[in-house]
Amino acid sequence: MLEAKITKLDGNLDAQGLRFAIVVSRFNSFITERLLAAAVDALERAGATKEDVVVVHVPGAFELPIISKKLAASGKYDALVAIGCVLRGETAHYDYVCSETSRGLQLAQMDTGVPVMFCVLTCDNLEQAIDRAGLKGGNKGFEAGLGAVEMARLSRKLGGGARAESNVGESAEAGASGSKRRKK
Repeated sequence: MLEAKITKLDGNLDAQGLRFAIVVSRFNSFITERLLAAAVDALERAGATKEDVVVVHVPGAFELPIISKKLAASGKYDALVAIGCVLRGETAHYDYVCSETSRGLQLAQMDTGVPVMFCVLTCDNLEQAIDRAGLKGGNKGFEAGLGAVEMARLSRKLGGGARAESNVGESAEAGASGSKRRKK
């Protein structure tokens, strides 16, 4: 019987030495500002400093992808958090904004290789949004902040960028054992 070695790679929640950008929509700011505060709190608790985090405001959720892509493509950030809140209305506008915002953010991370955490609430009503911004169901901004740290660390382990912690050609076994040839 062939014995396979199982290699486990994952990120950790240590934000020291990482850089983050948060892109936040002004539309529905009553919700997005709560998400922003929680995302910043998560990054700080994980070890990020004020100098490690840049916050950029955009008019609405539909504008999140273009600015996220520009920030990711700059090479200055290890991960981004995109924050928005879209509430269902009486027209199909909601469907278009939600669909294109999520598609645009996915393309931004796929095109640049920089993780973009999706923290865009897509709710049927304000009560649902309030619950997800800290009232009942925790705060999705905090979760996105922690996710950004974990994805930034995992991306560095896997390499492929200027800010990589290990060489892309390094074996998975060496990467899993925590061996790092260079550290920035």
